[in-house]
Amino acid sequence: MKKILITGIIVLAGFYGFAQNGNEITERSSFRDRVFFGGNLGLAFGDVTFVEVAPLVGYRVTDKLSTGVQIQYRYRNDKRFSQDLEASDYGFNLFARYNLASPFFLQAEYEYLNFEFITLTPDRNTFREGFSSVLVGGGIAQPLGRNAFFIITALYNLSYDDSEQVSPYDSPLILRVGINLGF
Repeated sequence: MKKILITGIIVLAGFYGFAQNGNEITERSSFRDRVFFGGNLGLAFGDVTFVEVAPLVGYRVTDKLSTGVQIQYRYRNDKRFSQDLEASDYGFNLFARYNLASPFFLQAEYEYLNFEFITLTPDRNTFREGFSSVLVGGGIAQPLGRNAFFIITALYNLSYDDSEQVSPYDSPLILRVGINLGF
């Protein structure tokens, strides 16, 4: 019996301190000046409720290069069926972002996601599977003020295999759109 993935993801806002806060990094910059905090907050409500909380800590290697780690938790509740389908996912990613000429950047991520699948059998069983993904791409970060940016990121999942019966992603292309606030 084939298992079907039910998911809906809309990321509405991200909070990043990615090397875009205007502070220049020099060889003499302290560790504290190079470290930044942020993360993602994703929310969607309606027939599918989605909540994502993903704090991150990063390090500005240079003015153009930032790296870091992010932990992720996602909650999904799908009310489109006679019985609500609830699932939770968790994981982490390691990222690197290189700022090209403003407003363009390149980004690479390694993501591990422990994903909960829901079967559409009468008993609505769930099962978990771990997925590792290598994501590469880029985007545009358009300033909206001193520490705010409208950001569009397009990443390609190099690990995507469309022959897999279950996957946390429906496509190898991952698009993210949001408002980023630097702290």
